[in-house]
Amino acid sequence: MAPQCIGEYARVFGVVKAYQTRVGTGPFPTELKDVTGDLLQSIGKEVGVTTGRRRRCGWLDLFLLRRSAQINGYTAIALTKLDILDTFKEIKAAVGYRLDGEPLSAPPAQAAAWDRVEVEYKVFPGWESPTVGIRTWDDLPEKCREYVLFIESFIQVPIRWIGVGPDRESLIVRE
Repeated sequence: MAPQCIGEYARVFGVVKAYQTRVGTGPFPTELKDVTGDLLQSIGKEVGVTTGRRRRCGWLDLFLLRRSAQINGYTAIALTKLDILDTFKEIKAAVGYRLDGEPLSAPPAQAAAWDRVEVEYKVFPGWESPTVGIRTWDDLPEKCREYVLFIESFIQVPIRWIGVGPDRESLIVRE
């Protein structure tokens, strides 16, 4: 049950990286098993704190995130590590799945189906400009703002905070 069902003033904040990661085995439809995935892992310093194992990296899965937002009742999102995408010429985000050629309205419920999922992507031009040190929404590169606005529109939850660096001060607050 989402917290909003309990009280009208309940707030639920989702914390989401600007790209996807996963620790260990299991389904990961947007995983990048190539140089792009290696680059995300390296720039993002995606290593497990306890085990020291490299995290699996991939494009942001908006189809899955939207479902998570619906189930958990997010009222706002903190989008972290946006700066990790600063050097990419092209950025993708998953916007849908197909199973055996048929579009899905929700992620698969059966574990066996995940191996047959085909991902549908929206492709964005990269902003290829540093965002570290930026503290206001208007100072972000236009292509970067377009990426954030698309995420917000697709998942239908406002993005209130945007992380653009490793420091606590590396945060853009949107009202």
